[in-house]
Amino acid sequence: MEKAAVVAVNISTEKGTSKYPVEYAECRVNHGIVGDAHAGPGIRQVSFLAEESIENFKRGKKDAVGLCEGKFAENVTTRGICLYELPVGTVLKIGTAEFKVSQIGKKCHADQGCEIAMKYGVCAMPREGIFCTVEKDGVIRAGDSITVVKP
Repeated sequence: MEKAAVVAVNISTEKGTSKYPVEYAECRVNHGIVGDAHAGPGIRQVSFLAEESIENFKRGKKDAVGLCEGKFAENVTTRGICLYELPVGTVLKIGTAEFKVSQIGKKCHADQGCEIAMKYGVCAMPREGIFCTVEKDGVIRAGDSITVVKP
């Protein structure tokens, strides 16, 4: 079985835009990722989506070539872990930071959906993405392993 790992860490400086990969992210308790437009208090501080979910979404879509890490507005793109099957309350240890799963999936933006939903009629993030709170300050980067601590 493949070891769970971070594929990319992504941020955006404006809400409503795709995120772009960064070398590392500083994560703060009750805030999220420093420099990300979606950071702040609440239960959706950091968003996660699996690379496998992105690949499944792209299957059968001829024009989906450009859909990659960050395009679904996720902060952390993972591999080797089925995120949406993790129970709320699960702790993820990544790099020197710790996260707690606070929400599975979400309602898409606005009535018409996000940019991807408007183009394809559906988006992977509402069904397969998860949200976490930062439980321990730290730094995460692509290549970090993910350790799952069951609630």
